[in-house]
Amino acid sequence: MDLYSRRIVGWSVGRSNDADLTCRALRNAVGTRGDLRREIIHHSDRGSTYASDQYQGLLMEKKMKSSMSAKGNCYDNAAMESFYGRYKTSTVRDHIFKNEDEVRANVFEYIEVFYNRYRKHSALGYKCPMDFEEKFLSPMGDKVKASCFQNN
Repeated sequence: MDLYSRRIVGWSVGRSNDADLTCRALRNAVGTRGDLRREIIHHSDRGSTYASDQYQGLLMEKKMKSSMSAKGNCYDNAAMESFYGRYKTSTVRDHIFKNEDEVRANVFEYIEVFYNRYRKHSALGYKCPMDFEEKFLSPMGDKVKASCFQNN
């Protein structure tokens, strides 16, 4: 999630919650944003996938500064916790997916169709993330002082 616009910029689906999965999501985020010319602060919880050598190495390769929550401090990840809570209650609930493709389609529809393009946020003046970015960011992000990816 880019905390400036609340846009989900990188995500991935996989059979295991491991460093490969989180690295794919980070690469997707970088691909969404293109050339990262500004310093990026990447915030995450203290989970093993984000603390792994593989993930931390990718952050260094992409010249992102790693920031992790204080131990036991759930408020550091409030934006992502809110996102996950809304996703789970609005689409997943008690649904049992048949396979990984069905999960991927569900995640794609929620993030790329609904959340980024339709879900309004009070923090964005009741705009959705894509409309907010279109209004306040040039294609190169000139009006952004800093971006911050947040994972949880």
